[in-house]
Amino acid sequence: EFYAPWCGHCKSLAPTYEKVATAFKLEEGVVIANLDADKYKDLAEKYGVSGFPTLKFFPKNKEGEEYGGGRDLEDFVDFINEKSGTSRDGKGQLTSKAGVLANLNDLVKEFVKAGDDEKKTIFSKIEEEVGKLEGSAARYGKIYLKAAENSLKKGADYAKNEIQRLERILEKSVNPTKADEFTLKKNILYTFASSS
Repeated sequence: EFYAPWCGHCKSLAPTYEKVATAFKLEEGVVIANLDADKYKDLAEKYGVSGFPTLKFFPKNKEGEEYGGGRDLEDFVDFINEKSGTSRDGKGQLTSKAGVLANLNDLVKEFVKAGDDEKKTIFSKIEEEVGKLEGSAARYGKIYLKAAENSLKKGADYAKNEIQRLERILEKSVNPTKADEFTLKKNILYTFASSS
């Protein structure tokens, strides 16, 4: 956000913008920032700021693009999720889509429906697909592998039982970083439980 301290629209946007920043504070690849364009006129000029507030999205290592969407919390959150590949809600919590990788879901369905011997073959396919992943998808892929491995060791009810355990933990007061970790695991385990 490029703002000016004297701008009334900027002042009324400030509380919403603060909520957006709070919602994405745990996302390493997302920075919500504002800049006093009166104080830093050179930057405002560089990015073509002529009115206030001017909102721009800057993908990593790319030029900024003008934001022309709505000005409420959900509009901002939806835009940022779409542009940055995140899955947060307005309160900063992960949505049920977080961590779920569509390209692994078909293999998970095969895995869950397969007999014990066949499961090992499909596990190898999952392992192979996870090996191709990068960034946060690679991290989620490791959770898929762990879930498949535990399903092999602990049986068909593993996913369902582990989801229940995680839900009990999440009902308590949990550190936000841990809550994210447990939510990702729970979301991925749902792909195993719902495929059975």
